Amino acid sequence: MRTIIHNGTIINEGQEFVGSIVIDNNVITQIIEGDVAPEVLATAGRTIDAAGRWVIPGVIDDQVHFREPGLTHKADIATESRAAVAGGVTSYMDMPNTKPATVSAEALAWKQQRAHETSLANYSFYIGATNDNAHLITTLDYTHVCGIKLFMGSSTGNMLVDNRATLEKIFAEAPVLVAAHCEQEEVIQANKARYTAIFGNDLPIYFHPMIRSTEACYRSSATAVELASHYNARLHLLHLSTARELTLLDDAPLGEKRITGEVCVHHLWFDDNDYATYGNRIKWNPAIKTCADRRALLEATAGNKLDIVATDHAPHLLAEKQGSCLQAASGGPLVQFSLQTMLELSARGHFPRTQVVEKMCHAPARLFAIDKRGFLREGYFADITIVDPNTPYRVTADKILSRCQWSPFEGHTYPHSITHTIVNGVVAYENGAINDNCRGELLSFVR
Repeated sequence: MRTIIHNGTIINEGQEFVGSIVIDNNVITQIIEGDVAPEVLATAGRTIDAAGRWVIPGVIDDQVHFREPGLTHKADIATESRAAVAGGVTSYMDMPNTKPATVSAEALAWKQQRAHETSLANYSFYIGATNDNAHLITTLDYTHVCGIKLFMGSSTGNMLVDNRATLEKIFAEAPVLVAAHCEQEEVIQANKARYTAIFGNDLPIYFHPMIRSTEACYRSSATAVELASHYNARLHLLHLSTARELTLLDDAPLGEKRITGEVCVHHLWFDDNDYATYGNRIKWNPAIKTCADRRALLEATAGNKLDIVATDHAPHLLAEKQGSCLQAASGGPLVQFSLQTMLELSARGHFPRTQVVEKMCHAPARLFAIDKRGFLREGYFADITIVDPNTPYRVTADKILSRCQWSPFEGHTYPHSITHTIVNGVVAYENGAINDNCRGELLSFVR
């Protein structure tokens, strides 16, 4: 079926212009600047009038935890992909710390099949590195696997890679990008021992960034950069949270970099002053740091030091977020409101909206070499998001689609609304309604 989106302001590749997009089946076949001819409009099986709205490529989130298999009381691929499309996210890359962990070819195949059956958005899955599977991760076919996930910290149990020889083998032989969670375990444990010795085990939330400190993040990130530089590996530093870590990055164009950085929306939106209001709801690993860190991250996002904005969407039930900072689970749901959060930061003057599209759509497609996605181009898959910049959107409990049924943004009113999300030419979300018949596709990578 032919679908035509007309009269919208197309924001793509640093440009803005009023025009129309013609979609035949799952592919963009025409992008027309200015008015679309009536005879062209008449050929459409469906038209979407986007007058006064922004038309952008679908968001690509390179870091989510959709919790399936094994943790489906919190979330699963079906529920979280529904939340994703409601937020304008058309493709995601899911992390391996499930039960069982995605550290084998069999576990990877299971996830791909499950997503084929239930995911509304396009999908890919990282293979997780361990101290024992270095051979597998260097011989896997990466045509449909986004990358290798490396935990250089204790965020996720037995997936911590702490063997120096294994780390060197991974960086020396990895055929694709290594995406690293960097927190130094020795620093974390020393900080924990120090504060519990003085204050006991019932530490309130504001101790969390003191335990998972700037030093813990920097030392681990610096080790990863050292190894990647030595072996000329492709390293992607995930969810950077400190100004100091930015000194490890340069501001060269993305295509010239071997070491790149990601920032998540919560580290751009919150700082440690917000613990008093939100408590454990904003407990993440790495921790939310200072106002100065947040400002530095915003500035680096406006420039070229930080390359990608993602979510680290990691749902937990609210019951699991209770207790001291040593007991409450780390992580929270973010994928449904990430684009609106970034557009509000843009409206506040931190960066232009073309930069939001660059960091959330174009850059992930370039960095991971995703085939024909991330841009509004003729011949590309029709993954498209339409935003109404003039209709505010208040986050209320009934609108939250993640299975965990809460959001740190509940009660907040955004100045923008997501009106449509199109996945492979199919309208997956329209004005609050989810099309549960929509199915995403396994992402392909051109390497």
